[in-house]
Amino acid sequence: MINFPNAKINIGLNITERRPDGYHNLETVFYPIWIKDALEIIEAGELTFEASGIGIPGRVEDNLCVKGYHLIKKDYDLPPVSIHLHKNIPIGAGLGGGSADAAFFIKLLDEQFGLNLTIEQMEGYARQLGADCAFFIQNKPVYAHEKGDVFKPVQLDLSDYKIVLVMPPAHVSTGEAYRGVRPKRSKASLQELVQLPVAEWRRHIKNDFEESIFKNHPVIRGVKASLYEAGALYASMSGSGASVFGIFEETPDLGMLEKDNQVYHLTQLSPPGEGFKVYK
Repeated sequence: MINFPNAKINIGLNITERRPDGYHNLETVFYPIWIKDALEIIEAGELTFEASGIGIPGRVEDNLCVKGYHLIKKDYDLPPVSIHLHKNIPIGAGLGGGSADAAFFIKLLDEQFGLNLTIEQMEGYARQLGADCAFFIQNKPVYAHEKGDVFKPVQLDLSDYKIVLVMPPAHVSTGEAYRGVRPKRSKASLQELVQLPVAEWRRHIKNDFEESIFKNHPVIRGVKASLYEAGALYASMSGSGASVFGIFEETPDLGMLEKDNQVYHLTQLSPPGEGFKVYK
């Protein structure tokens, strides 16, 4: 059985305060985009994990899909499975690829073995694996707050626009991103600001990670500037970076960016969040 975990972008990201547990409270808007991995599970004699495509750093036992298997096996009598992940979503890009894989793996287990998990149960498991994992269970635009794992639906459909994602030759770790920010309360909630016309987002919606990351990685700052020069209505780094996206009224000419960066002209979902099927 196979499905296709997709990525997300962050429209705005405000770090509002540091929590007593060491995490940070934040607010952002998650929007699903159609860059996808491929994830397959087959019942097997023992639990195995293999990957292809983009190299995945770290130990196999630390992979979120493997952790998700052990987490759910505590509550359900799961047989061993063979997991194959073909990685296409850029890593270290702020696109939530690893979180998406974990959430879609939970959905695969539910479908394959008839666990009959509710949305709330799947989101509960996903939250134990990562702050933004639970978003990918329902996979629809949301306003996210607290650790980024508490959601409110937002009415947002960008399918009339052209979205371009640029991945420069840079890597930003989550630790580096958070070290450079000073938490502060926002004057206006992103839940309200995202309802403004897209052309007004540039003046009102920001990503708190950009200031310090742009100082350390001028190539990322240059990509954002190039997107505005090409006519973007709004451009921003996604999450903690390093990817940058631009929203355009028409398909832009990004020939200069394509020389040194990975450039994705995104096919969008209409309505956002639908179209993610499980294939037997």
